[in-house]
Amino acid sequence: MLKGNFNICVFTWTMSKLVRATMKYLALALLLCVLTSLSNAQCLFKVRKPDTENQTHCQDGVDLTWHPKETKWRNSVCQDCTCDRCCYGYSTPWQFPKDCVSVFDPKACRYVIHKKDDPSVLCPVFAAVGK
Repeated sequence: MLKGNFNICVFTWTMSKLVRATMKYLALALLLCVLTSLSNAQCLFKVRKPDTENQTHCQDGVDLTWHPKETKWRNSVCQDCTCDRCCYGYSTPWQFPKDCVSVFDPKACRYVIHKKDDPSVLCPVFAAVGK
């Protein structure tokens, strides 16, 4: 009789331990999902090398132009840059009406969403990624 009760206690203890471990992993997965959604994947961070720390200017990797440290600029591919990072300066629409199309305007650095059959009629954007 004692042996049977002991097996039930061990089984119950093992199951509760398994449930707790599973809950911890689920909580960790949820945390990672939340942190990922808070990050801006549209930014590219630049690695500083020790030999460039004392320089007064930095070079844009796209246009190869030089800029003073602590300044901001926009390069030819619509990235807003500093010496430490470049972030895309526009949002990319991904949810809009089916009868519309998105067209990127490189001069204005933005997407224009208009009717497929009539470019003069603009469409609403329900969701976008970036900026």
